[in-house]
Amino acid sequence: MRPVVTRTDFPELNLLSRGKVRDMYDMGDEVLIVVTDRLSAFDHVLPNGIPDKGRVLNLLSDFWFKKTAHIVKNQVISTNVADLPSPLCPHKDLLEGRFTLARKAQMLPVECVVRGYLSGSGWNDYKKTGSVCGIGLPAGLRESDRLPAPIFTPSTKAQTGHDENISFEAAAALIGQGLADKVRATTLALYTFAADYARSRGIIIADTKFEFGLLDGELILCDEVLTPDSSRFWPADLYAPGQSQPSFDKQFVRDYLLSIHWNKEPPIPVLPEDVVARTSEKYREAYERITGSPLG
Repeated sequence: MRPVVTRTDFPELNLLSRGKVRDMYDMGDEVLIVVTDRLSAFDHVLPNGIPDKGRVLNLLSDFWFKKTAHIVKNQVISTNVADLPSPLCPHKDLLEGRFTLARKAQMLPVECVVRGYLSGSGWNDYKKTGSVCGIGLPAGLRESDRLPAPIFTPSTKAQTGHDENISFEAAAALIGQGLADKVRATTLALYTFAADYARSRGIIIADTKFEFGLLDGELILCDEVLTPDSSRFWPADLYAPGQSQPSFDKQFVRDYLLSIHWNKEPPIPVLPEDVVARTSEKYREAYERITGSPLG
C-alpha cells in the first residue's frame, strides 16, 4: 500500500483547479490530472484520506478508457510515468498510478447520467411520481429493480453542492439538439457495453455518469469513467431487489457518519481507522474484480 496523498503542490506548474478529489494542472494544450486519496461525503471533504483510493480511480478509469475507445475517443494521452515531462520526474513516486496526462477539451456543461436500475434519487423520484427525471416507468417497480431499458437522465454540473437533474430537452437547450442526441446515444452505448462486461466479472453497474468534451469539434470522453465514485457498483452474487444493495464505494463512510448523527456541517469528523481500512478494501476489490488484476 502506498502513502496516502490528500494534496499535491507542484510549483513547476500552474494549478487549474483543486476539486473534491482531483488536482488539475495546466500544461499548455494538455492538462495533468492528479487523483488524490481525498474522500467527500455529504458534500464535504473528510479529514482522512483513503489509502489507494486515488490510484483505483485513476487506473480503473484508464482501463475503461481503453476498453471503450471503439465506442468514442477520449482525452487520455498517457498514465505512464515514463511520459512525464522532465520537471515532474522528481515526483514520479508520488504520481505513479494516480495521474493522467490528457488533452484539453471544451467540456460540455452537463453530466451524462445513465440508470439501468432503480436506486438512489431515481428510486425516490419514482416513489413520488412513477417516473424518473420525467421519464415514465411501469407501475409496481421495487427499489433496486432492473429497468426495462437503461434511461438517460442528464444533470447540471454543480461547482458546490449537488448536481440538479434536468430534462433531455433542457440539456438540448444547453448544448444543441444534434449534440444532445449524440451524447445520449453515446452514453447509452457506453453503459450497455460496460454493464455487460462488468456483469461477467460479478459486478452490476446500477447507474453511472460520464463527462464529455469537444476537441477540434469532435466529441470525446473525459474526466473519470466507471469508477466507484462515479457509479453505483453492486456485487452480483448478493443482488436482491426490493431493498438497498451493498456497494463498492464509500458506503462504510456514509453509514459511520449517519451512526454518529453528524449534522453534515463543520467541524467534519475524523474517520476511525477501521472505517478507513474497510473503505479502502472495497475500492481495491472493485478494481481487482473488474480488471482481473491486482492493484499492485
